[in-house]
Amino acid sequence: MIRRSCALAAACAALGACNNYQTALGGDGADSANFVGLFWVFFAVCAFMYLLLLGAFLIALARSRRSDEPRIVDNGKHHESAPFLRPLIVVWGALTLIGLSALTIESFFVDRSNAADAAHPQLVVNVTANQWWWDVKYSTSGATTTIRTANELHLPVDVPTEVTLQSNDVIHSLWIPNLAGKQDLIPGRVTDVQLWPRKIGLFRGQCAEFCGVQHAHMALDVTVESKADFRKWLAAQGRPAAQPGNPVEMAGYRFVTTSACASCHNIAGTPAGGGVAPDLTHFASRRSIAAGALPMSEANVRAWISDPQHFKPGSQMPTMPLSGTEVSAIAAYLDRLK
Repeated sequence: MIRRSCALAAACAALGACNNYQTALGGDGADSANFVGLFWVFFAVCAFMYLLLLGAFLIALARSRRSDEPRIVDNGKHHESAPFLRPLIVVWGALTLIGLSALTIESFFVDRSNAADAAHPQLVVNVTANQWWWDVKYSTSGATTTIRTANELHLPVDVPTEVTLQSNDVIHSLWIPNLAGKQDLIPGRVTDVQLWPRKIGLFRGQCAEFCGVQHAHMALDVTVESKADFRKWLAAQGRPAAQPGNPVEMAGYRFVTTSACASCHNIAGTPAGGGVAPDLTHFASRRSIAAGALPMSEANVRAWISDPQHFKPGSQMPTMPLSGTEVSAIAAYLDRLK
């Protein structure tokens, strides 16, 4: 029964690792493709050496059971019954040296290839980590306008991008396994990671350094799209927030822009100008709420506003004493912000 349970758990883990949405073997970015190629080289060399070692062990085990094979004595000199062992050991040492040298050389060339890919970025994005969400900023070329979003990263395909990384509180680590390796975000320092997406698709980033009680709920939705679609998205993000379209949305607008919400959140084109919480200008265009805690929907927005600590205990968003009517009005207004 225990064996069956272990086998089932292993099968589930293997199937879960096959999800192309978040996998280190995706190879959907230049760095990731290089890492995947290096992984398979390491795997092939190590598997070959392991099989040789296993074969030698089985041969030795079989010979040890042959009790009728005495050692040969000639004029007082003892001769080993397996004279081929010494050359085999020499061959084994040579193979080990060749294998380690090959892995070292391949690692060097992969590292140089990644460095060359990062030499001339065409897009720069700043990502700041907070407990427990991501602040993402795009600086438009030739202008002073900064486009700010949260918990999502849009990238144009086949465009080398430099992502500068900062942290406002503790050490975090950004990991988008389909595109590149991990990089720490350290308070007081600026680090960076180079992303060169090669395939259009939806991917998932994650904080890979334990950063507190809600570490698991610190996801980053990554959208790689065509250059034309990226330009459209960037232009849409640069526009101010949509105006309320009906009395319910107007009631939500008034509450958000005149209450404590406005001191934490920013909504471009409105009196809400806070900077310590996620920007809500185009909130409803995102794929998730609270850095992956909930999928985006008006019902989930209402649930989140009513009791954020239920879904993300310890988060900085407090539970406010709101009536059902106020919650519905706020949710309706936020759903307008696309």
